[in-house]
Amino acid sequence: MAADRVRAAAGSSAAPEGIAEGVDAEVFTPNQRKPIGQLGLLAGILCITYTVFHVGVMNGLHDRITDLLGIGSIDLTEPWRYRLIHVGGGLALGFILFSSSLFSEERAGQADPRRLAAILPGALAVTLAFGQVMLFWLAGQGVDQAAKPGTAVWSFGLPLVAGSAWLIVLGWFWPDRRRGHFDMADLFLALAAITVAMYMIYHAPFLRLRAGTALAKQTDMYAALAGTVLILELTRRLAGLALVAIAGIFVLYAFVGPWLPGILQHRGYSMTRFFSYVYTDQGILGPTTAISSTYIILFVTFAAFLQASRVGEYFVNFAFAVAGGARGGPAKVAVFSSGLMGMINGTSAGNVVSTGSLTIPLMKKVGYKPQTAASVEAAASSGGQILPPIMGAGAFIMSEITGIPYSEIVTAAIIPALLYFASVYFNVDLTAQKFGMKGLPRSELPRFDKLARQAFLFLPIFILIGALFAGYSVIRAGTYGMAAAAVVSWLTPFPMGPRQILYAFEIAAKMTLQLVAVCAAAGIIVGVIALTGIGTRFSSLLLGLADQNQAIALFFAMIVSIILGMGMPTTAAYAVAASVIGPGLVQMGIPPLTAHFFIFYYAVMSAITPPVALAAYAGAAIAQSDPMKTSVESFRIGLAAFVVPFMFFSSPALLMQGGWPEIAHVVVSASLGIYMLSSAVQGWFFGLLAWPLRIVLLIAALSMIAQGWLTDGVGLITAILVWLYQKRMVDPRNVVRGLD
Repeated sequence: MAADRVRAAAGSSAAPEGIAEGVDAEVFTPNQRKPIGQLGLLAGILCITYTVFHVGVMNGLHDRITDLLGIGSIDLTEPWRYRLIHVGGGLALGFILFSSSLFSEERAGQADPRRLAAILPGALAVTLAFGQVMLFWLAGQGVDQAAKPGTAVWSFGLPLVAGSAWLIVLGWFWPDRRRGHFDMADLFLALAAITVAMYMIYHAPFLRLRAGTALAKQTDMYAALAGTVLILELTRRLAGLALVAIAGIFVLYAFVGPWLPGILQHRGYSMTRFFSYVYTDQGILGPTTAISSTYIILFVTFAAFLQASRVGEYFVNFAFAVAGGARGGPAKVAVFSSGLMGMINGTSAGNVVSTGSLTIPLMKKVGYKPQTAASVEAAASSGGQILPPIMGAGAFIMSEITGIPYSEIVTAAIIPALLYFASVYFNVDLTAQKFGMKGLPRSELPRFDKLARQAFLFLPIFILIGALFAGYSVIRAGTYGMAAAAVVSWLTPFPMGPRQILYAFEIAAKMTLQLVAVCAAAGIIVGVIALTGIGTRFSSLLLGLADQNQAIALFFAMIVSIILGMGMPTTAAYAVAASVIGPGLVQMGIPPLTAHFFIFYYAVMSAITPPVALAAYAGAAIAQSDPMKTSVESFRIGLAAFVVPFMFFSSPALLMQGGWPEIAHVVVSASLGIYMLSSAVQGWFFGLLAWPLRIVLLIAALSMIAQGWLTDGVGLITAILVWLYQKRMVDPRNVVRGLD
């Protein structure tokens, strides 16, 4: 796909407006199935149903949906039930669409009879458990408080856990390599996920009272255990082992606490108490799933509407028309387009794969080294997570966790985000100056005058922002944005009819599945933190190590946030880091907004921080560059993001807190500091910069960033002296003589 886009970009002089053609095409991961024929139709219907259910319930169409499903007596808007459907449906779809291993080739043919025989024991066990749950629903009698301790253990609990484990392990060692077909083992894992959800939904009134207590039943534990195992397996398939390993360590911690030293020690918990607790709104069904089941799926659907209407393609073409001809043009296009699309789609690595398949080859074409091209794309895509108003759903997660109004969060995010993107832009421009790079020929770029006449395609974004600041709910604003994307498409050659709208709902479900899995897995960690109290004890340790010094505490918080975020999507990384570190920072007197912004920034930037930099690795795969070198360079390009949080800690005006004169002062001085920092990193400041002068300019940059009239003066004077030296107007002897 990347090669096709480059050929289109390099040789499409007849139709340069199509330089971004294909950027909105669906991206398939290496382990994603491509069901064909009737199976493909079935998969599409299931995905559409999943998305429409969420959008409908969020917009108050609950009664019509329950009547359609024939369950009018059940309130699906009740938080537990709604989140259980969200997680259970997401798990089922995930197992159907994503294999346990990578597809190396397109295989066809019939299923292996020997493998089907091996699947049979697990399939029978899961079917038995499903039948028992159906009996609960049909008979109207489940495992109530009066039930005996061992009720339904042999007909439900043990078969469900054993069958799920058997099928998961079988998938590891004997996967179905046919990409165009469903795997029978995964179909029964999907049935196991539905079985867990049905048990939890039916018993929700009981579980609210007994989960996590001595009253919890063994069947509660087995259902929660099976659900937890299924969540971790799907997370492994969709997000890799990093988050699974971290969640596994936390689960183990819940049981080995009595034998651990110091602050890690706790009394320990039985399996029944632990697993029944972790599958409640204190854990898996807690804040992370609350966000993924509302804001995340809503804005992923909005992004899917932009993709299906090809509005996203227009955004990229517009960026090429504006900046593609400038020096290093494709890199500047990557900064703008990847930032915009990354803001919407919510995953750094995913955005690198989609827009990077276009921008990275074009950056290489104008002279950027492969690792530099991949690094720029990774830094820009990661920056989209901090770009208001959507911030990759980060603003909504932060609002949910802190209780701070959404409008206050996005207002505070404006200046730090602009500083970050200015830094990436400066790095790109300085690299182009340093190596004498040109932009793409104007004949190969879209015509700005033609695209300017289609500026109405920006309306969905403006309507979304306007609705949010006009006081409409986030859900209503997101829905208006979707409708606007469909309407404006009617003024283009690609109008959205029923088919395209259904396609948008289909790809929205596929794009959401990774976030469903990682948010649920993060909920496991949050549940362990809440149950064991390790978050509070860790905060106390942080306070003790920092000795009430806020700067030292923030440094520790930075390290912990980056480590927790390595290998994890932003949503999960921030949720976990906020649970562990946030209370301690607030307890030290740091304002909640500043503390959570600080944590959020470093959780985001873990995607470009060596040694586990997912966004950089995704870019390296496209650019065919060394992953570690790419991650190091993306870290350098995004260095400003590692400085900006300390800036808004020392100068709250950067978060729009204070008077306008103060805000203007810190913005100007910080911008100059960011430019000088980028010059020191790239070794170019109105000419090639020797290492001693790079160090001097770095000190000057940090002085400007420190925020204060005295430090600003020192930094500015130092920068002027370096500039004069670069222009050969002074030499070191003149400077020394002038200081005498």
